[in-house]
Amino acid sequence: MPIYKAPVDDTLFILNDVLGIERYHNLPGFADVTPDMTAAILGEAAKLAEEVLFPINLSGDQEGCKRHEDGSVTVPKGFKEAYDLYREGGWLGLAAPEEFGGQGLPYTLHTAVGEFMSASNMSLMMYPGLTQGAIAAILVHGSEEQKRAYLPKMVDGTWTGTMNLTEPHCGTDLGLLRTKAAPNGDGSYRISGQKIFISAGEHDMAENVVHLVLARIEGAPDGVKGISLFIVPKFKLDASGEPGERNGVSCGAIEHKMGIHGNATCVMNYDEATGYLIGTENKGLSAMFVMMNEARLAVGMQGLSIAEVAYQNAASYARERIQGRSLSGPKAPDKKADPIIVHPDIRRTLMTIRAFNEGGRAFTLWTALKSDIAHRSDSEEERRTADDILSLMTPILKGVLTDKGFDHAVMAQQVFGGHGYIEEHGMSQYVRDARIAMIYEGANGIQALDLVGRKLAMNGGRAVMALFKEIGDFCEENRGDEKLSGYTKALKKGLNDLQAATMWFMQNAMAKPDNAGAGSTDYMHLFGLVVLGYMWARMAKTAEEKLAAGETQRADYLKNKLITARFFMERILPETELRKIRIETGADTMMALDAAAF
Repeated sequence: MPIYKAPVDDTLFILNDVLGIERYHNLPGFADVTPDMTAAILGEAAKLAEEVLFPINLSGDQEGCKRHEDGSVTVPKGFKEAYDLYREGGWLGLAAPEEFGGQGLPYTLHTAVGEFMSASNMSLMMYPGLTQGAIAAILVHGSEEQKRAYLPKMVDGTWTGTMNLTEPHCGTDLGLLRTKAAPNGDGSYRISGQKIFISAGEHDMAENVVHLVLARIEGAPDGVKGISLFIVPKFKLDASGEPGERNGVSCGAIEHKMGIHGNATCVMNYDEATGYLIGTENKGLSAMFVMMNEARLAVGMQGLSIAEVAYQNAASYARERIQGRSLSGPKAPDKKADPIIVHPDIRRTLMTIRAFNEGGRAFTLWTALKSDIAHRSDSEEERRTADDILSLMTPILKGVLTDKGFDHAVMAQQVFGGHGYIEEHGMSQYVRDARIAMIYEGANGIQALDLVGRKLAMNGGRAVMALFKEIGDFCEENRGDEKLSGYTKALKKGLNDLQAATMWFMQNAMAKPDNAGAGSTDYMHLFGLVVLGYMWARMAKTAEEKLAAGETQRADYLKNKLITARFFMERILPETELRKIRIETGADTMMALDAAAF
């Protein structure tokens, strides 16, 4: 049976020692975030994840969700009880505004907790995860009346939320959507159409489901310029604000999926359902992007979380499974064979996953901190700088961590050999669950195009140039430290590759856009490698400083951190040169074949 232990100590090291979260006590919500409080919150989150959510992950996958003839959906056994404990603990509203019943704590802390929850049961945590995104969109674009009507119940988890974009004939190209909105004359609209792939679209864990739906108002322009966003509740609210009459929205089917079986991914039918406009007519896409960007960060974290739980199981199996002898002589002479963890190729697999997980955790929390600064700082310059980096990192974090999350779930499965292909070991589920994160909230090829086509040139390249300077300054400031030279030299080489690739795009993609498209995925991963390298260099610097100061309680942990940092710099970061070379080949060969030849 699978195992999981939340990485509390590693998360605390990043939050307290590397990021220095206490330095941000001037920001709203940060004042009470002491190391003791952070440890207490993460400890309670770990307990819920390990003892309540994780034990029903495998059974939830095996049972799945069930749609009944009346369109209602029941979730797997134990999910509702687990969700109730999650909801009653106030976890959904951890970072939500206090005025709507939330705790107002940092989004960074919410993100740390989110990794534990998602690793323990990704399918179940998608229900509150979608609700988080809906809350964000209503907070930014909803009217005061809409905020008062919906947010308190969504923040406390009594109601859940969804996002409805995709239709049978269109996915990323939302300009093709056909769902219609007809004015009722009283400020509401009749919404008609069909949406597919709607996660958490129908279930029996909440009193109401608040759908956020993209639709085109009659007479609106074609394309994305004519899209509006609507709140469409499963149950319309009565005069007292409670769920009343059933709305004209129903689950037509549950998608038969490769993974995330415990989440109800629904075909949603809207039959003149009553909806309420959010924000301005024909500006729905910008309103939905608030939700989508929040979701993309959460999905990147899902990639990390599945890689972490898969790694833990692979490492445990490798310590126990005996097969073959070490190349350098028996390591367990009292047994007929050695544990497979003695073999270099198994170590290569485990160290690769570990290095990405620990670097990815730092990357995720660093990005979440940028979000907190962007939304909470009273300095316009700080908000702008943080928002620049946040916007730049969103496609990278989503694309790189989910691509690698899947790759590493497969690598962890490989450690099990044939047993990894057998369901009761749980590795098959992690592979299947991780695969969706590369697709939803914008497939990763789209993330790469967003990075190259939009984010690099945003505000005249202000964000990318600021990040290049930050990483370059770090390398220069620490160049003279012998203990850090191995990290800074490798990081500077990776940064040089990234800057060269960026310059190549500037010189070769304007006149020939296919060059940008052909190199975009390699560029996204090159960029991700450099950011992960920056995270590792910062973690190594912190670990060296702690050891030099005589810290003994975490000495083994810190030494292991340095070994993993060296592995990343020596074995993984050099891939930046390969990515750069691929980018510089351009699009000629890639686009040479006639379409009929494929």
